[in-house]
Amino acid sequence: MVLLLLVGLLGIPALAGAAPPLAPAHAFAVASDANSTAAAAARARWGDRRLDEVSFLGTHNAFTNYEDSRWSSVSQSESLRHQLDNGVRGLSLDTHWYERSTWLCVISFGSDCYPSDVYLCHGDCKTFAGATYALPRQSFQGSMQTVVDFLVANPQEVVTIFLEDYVSAQQLGSSLGRVRGLDQLLFRPDAWNVRQQGWPRMTDLVGSGKRLMIFSDAPDREQLGVMYDKAWTVSNFWSLGDLGNDVSCVSRWSDVPLDRQEPGFRRLFTMSHHRNVPTAINAALDNGSKLRDRIDRQCRPAAGGRDPNFVSVDFHRVSDSSGHTPASIVAELNARN
Repeated sequence: MVLLLLVGLLGIPALAGAAPPLAPAHAFAVASDANSTAAAAARARWGDRRLDEVSFLGTHNAFTNYEDSRWSSVSQSESLRHQLDNGVRGLSLDTHWYERSTWLCVISFGSDCYPSDVYLCHGDCKTFAGATYALPRQSFQGSMQTVVDFLVANPQEVVTIFLEDYVSAQQLGSSLGRVRGLDQLLFRPDAWNVRQQGWPRMTDLVGSGKRLMIFSDAPDREQLGVMYDKAWTVSNFWSLGDLGNDVSCVSRWSDVPLDRQEPGFRRLFTMSHHRNVPTAINAALDNGSKLRDRIDRQCRPAAGGRDPNFVSVDFHRVSDSSGHTPASIVAELNARN
């Protein structure tokens, strides 16, 4: 106990927040023959379809789960890595700045001794343990490392991160700069001239190794390779309401309609399907036939006849008794595209 207090007072992070050991440099080297093999497998899987012609399963508040930390209220039941292992390809994360607190270190008897950094919190990072933040604290760097490690181990996969961003560009850049292997994987639509040439084919992404995209709701971090979502996507309003009965599909942004048309460029369509308060019971009511019907009857027509590229839900493995799950619904979308 005394040792933990000394560790916190000296400014050394507790073991729960310590950075993992460095992986060997060759772990992130992607040989050209491996890229070619992965691209061939991607062609068999996706054909010549572009990124904007396929659909992915996403998770709302992916970081609030029972496995990564001790949350009292969660949106998912699995860790970030297990979500990825189970087919999720779009992760929604909330980034906040936490300023190191000696007081929290002391009153927690050493269990909350963390350095100042960017963490994943659901509100203020000091207010309510388990509700607005959880212990062990989840650093953004560590969570992004989990994503990068998954992509290194799975060279055919493409993952997208959506940030609800409450930190400065400098703070975000410092955190991203410590993620090993990120640069080799980061896809930048601006650098690929997507607005003029359209989105690349899935085989192009896999063949190039550029298989990770990051979008933020803050507009000033393109120099980091983090794209402003309002400039690259269309998105519906996020909530089904408290009772889950608002299935209309209206735009999140009044000046960016879901069916927006731009010469030579089609935005990615991100669809949210979850309530104000996440519970597994609500997800069981919402994630099956209601989700499938909402896509068919509301969101596809509102978006000009196109399917969503990302379908984001709470408790992605929970569904009703219809036989339809979020994963199977996304698979249906890909089967008909």
